[in-house]
Amino acid sequence: MKVVTWNINGIRTFRGGIKKALDSLDADIICVQETKVTRDLLDERTAIVDGYNSYFSYSRGRSGYSGVATYCKDSATPFAAEEGLTGLLTNHEGAVGCYGHQAAEFCSEELQLLDNEGRAVVTQHRAKCQDKEQTVTVINVYCPRADPEKPERKQFKLQFYKLLRCRAEAILKDGSHVIVLGDINTSHRQIDHCDPSDIDDFDENPGRKWLNGFLYSGGQEEETNDEESDGESEVTSTDPIRSGKFVDTFRYFHPTRTNAFTCWSTLTGARQTNYGTRIDYIFADCQLAKEQFVAADIMPEVEGSDHCPVWGQLSCSLLPSSKPPPLCTRYLPEFAGKQQKLSRFLVKVDQKSSQSELKDALPGSQEEEERRENLNPSRAEHISGKKRLLTSDSVAPKGKKTKTVKTSSKPQGSLLSFFKPKLTNVVPTAEPREKALGTEEVTSLNKSQKASTATDDSSVMSNRTEGTEFAFHGSPQLGSSNTTTTEENDRHMETTLLTSQPTVGHSAAKKGASLGFWKSVLHGPPPPPSCKVHGEPCVLRTVKKEGPNMGKQFFVCARPQGHTSNPDARCNFFAWVDKGK
Repeated sequence: MKVVTWNINGIRTFRGGIKKALDSLDADIICVQETKVTRDLLDERTAIVDGYNSYFSYSRGRSGYSGVATYCKDSATPFAAEEGLTGLLTNHEGAVGCYGHQAAEFCSEELQLLDNEGRAVVTQHRAKCQDKEQTVTVINVYCPRADPEKPERKQFKLQFYKLLRCRAEAILKDGSHVIVLGDINTSHRQIDHCDPSDIDDFDENPGRKWLNGFLYSGGQEEETNDEESDGESEVTSTDPIRSGKFVDTFRYFHPTRTNAFTCWSTLTGARQTNYGTRIDYIFADCQLAKEQFVAADIMPEVEGSDHCPVWGQLSCSLLPSSKPPPLCTRYLPEFAGKQQKLSRFLVKVDQKSSQSELKDALPGSQEEEERRENLNPSRAEHISGKKRLLTSDSVAPKGKKTKTVKTSSKPQGSLLSFFKPKLTNVVPTAEPREKALGTEEVTSLNKSQKASTATDDSSVMSNRTEGTEFAFHGSPQLGSSNTTTTEENDRHMETTLLTSQPTVGHSAAKKGASLGFWKSVLHGPPPPPSCKVHGEPCVLRTVKKEGPNMGKQFFVCARPQGHTSNPDARCNFFAWVDKGK
């Protein structure tokens, strides 16, 4: 049995297709994080992969944000599956259950918010371990990131950690083995960080404190048979034995391996110098790690994301269920080949509420979006689930009839007809007008038209001479009395267009003056200076962090970020762009 976890930074970024990516990982259970798809954006190619059954969790508040998915080979089909950690998103048979004392630890609103961002999928499998059938529960999680500028997100992350431990230990207490894997978003030890700046109070970080309590730390087992463990078990043996019930499987087999990172900054090119952190883990309960795990490692050679995959190998074999649980994506109506009810698409909503929802759906800052999704997850779920198809303009007030505007079925004229001169008081063919009007009315109309012909012609010609007014209209049906006027107008227009063309010299002078003006206004980027250490041209960057320097530009060394001791890494050159130059 092999399990893999990978933060893929967008499931639609797989260039060769999702099946090719899954097959290349060669695992029975593949857990991915940060899928960035919501239910309305999930397509059949991603949801249903030949040879696999999949289980998704989506963000209810923001599109293109968070999300996790678990892909199981058909030979590893689970018998139970559940979205989220709280049980609030489960309304079907085949749920995993075992929620512990959540009601005593969290209020109902907190539980709803913690499961609102699509951060967990739980699958339960049957496995044959040493000729004995046992249950193995896999918890796929994408833990929140603590933004230092947003204290509320730091608290949200700690609450999510607390909920994760509560659920994992409740399932373990119920008799199942438990594997917790995914992007935990905290580096545990200094050895897991490329350049820890807060060495003195490194362990005081709240996330690391949680990991210290979640993981068992009573010394490594001597029978790990790892070449790195000889004489190096002091990494953890000096720590006091804690009450944690889970083991970091990578450190179980590689207790002292350095530079073993799973995440790098793409903005600074830090992967080239291996300047990263290890924040992706496979945790297993102590008994399972000791008795069934035979290997675990990272895969930094696999690219395609700012994270790399992590894998674990067990000696036990999985026993597939006869059919997937109800959460499986192949049962979704849009993929199951079932005809959906018309009422699913035509939902009556109040006009005022639809206007407010449309206003909320407008793009805003990340902080505003996070506040909206956390305060009102039910509304956010409604907006995302309906793909925002309903707008205030498409909803008519109850009891009122709508008016229908009839469009003309008259065929459109040729393209040249749109460039005909605009003639005022032009009368269509007299024959149809005579049928609609009396003979006396037609006679008086023709007399008034003849009286105004000279005025109209002179007005049109003066406009043509200036070359500023041409009429765009449909093809008129001119009578025989107007034929001569039209021909004269055409000849005048041709003469005007020929005489109004500028000379070549004047055109070139005008173009040169215009070019000189724009060069004086738009200076373009300043030439890059060379860094002092390498003597290489620097790169231009812009401050995007909120504060007094937001929007300002600066130059830094063009090499990738790395440790100060690395000669191939970026030097500390820095220079603000002088706007005066």
